Amino acid sequence: MAAQAPPPPPPEQKMMVAIDESECSHYALEWALRNLAPRRLILFTVQPFSPLSYLPVGSPRAVGPSVASPELIRSVTEHQRQLAQALVDKAKAICAEHGVDAETVIEVGDPKETICEAAEKLNVDLLILGSHSRGPVQRFFLGSVSNYCSHHAKCPVLVVKKKE
Repeated sequence: MAAQAPPPPPPEQKMMVAIDESECSHYALEWALRNLAPRRLILFTVQPFSPLSYLPVGSPRAVGPSVASPELIRSVTEHQRQLAQALVDKAKAICAEHGVDAETVIEVGDPKETICEAAEKLNVDLLILGSHSRGPVQRFFLGSVSNYCSHHAKCPVLVVKKKE
């Protein structure tokens, strides 16, 4: 009787950590690196829409003088892109310290919806988010990205809360 080959190793799980500039986001990344030892990791951040892009610049229906020029809108958008890039670069360096070569993705949009859409589009096995630990009043007015994602993402969601 021939020996049976061992079962194949489980496929590598693709994990995505949604990051922003907050301490809780940084904590969630560090926690995932320490406790989950991911091999396939995507660092994801959302660059918000430029608030200036909603102004009626040069529109024939605009009332009063133009508030923002196209150059100002481009400049603000480019600055936001640079901040987002610096954020993922810093997170990628943290991953490298843990021996993880992470992929980085930056999208523009509303964080709640964009994170869920990206998790689905990138075929993520686990979405990891930090919790801002907002109180009920702040959550009511500001919303909760982690709460939204835990209800709308099409993959498992891990919300990492920092111990107080």
